[in-house]
Amino acid sequence: MGDQPVREKDAPRLVRCAKLSAELPGLAAPPFSNELGRRIYESISQDAWRQWIRHSQMVINEQSLVLSDPAARDILMRECEAFLFGAGSAPPPGWVPPAGAVRLKKPT
Repeated sequence: MGDQPVREKDAPRLVRCAKLSAELPGLAAPPFSNELGRRIYESISQDAWRQWIRHSQMVINEQSLVLSDPAARDILMRECEAFLFGAGSAPPPGWVPPAGAVRLKKPT
């Protein structure tokens, strides 16, 4: 038993993260079965994905999105793409973070 060498298949899959501009562990599988899901799988890290999940909760709540509505899902996918690959997904107008909320810094 003892210390066994890490086999290549056990090592995390690394990606050059488009959001965080660093080589980091990638997702285990595409999060969506579309082109955006493939892009996320290929070039977004687990850390950036976790940031999106937290941000998406704010988007869903503040915009009162009902995800059973295809139009709401389209809005969320646009926000996801902007957050991960674009200039970022802006909070809704007038949104104020809850007291004690941690703001995520945008990489420079």
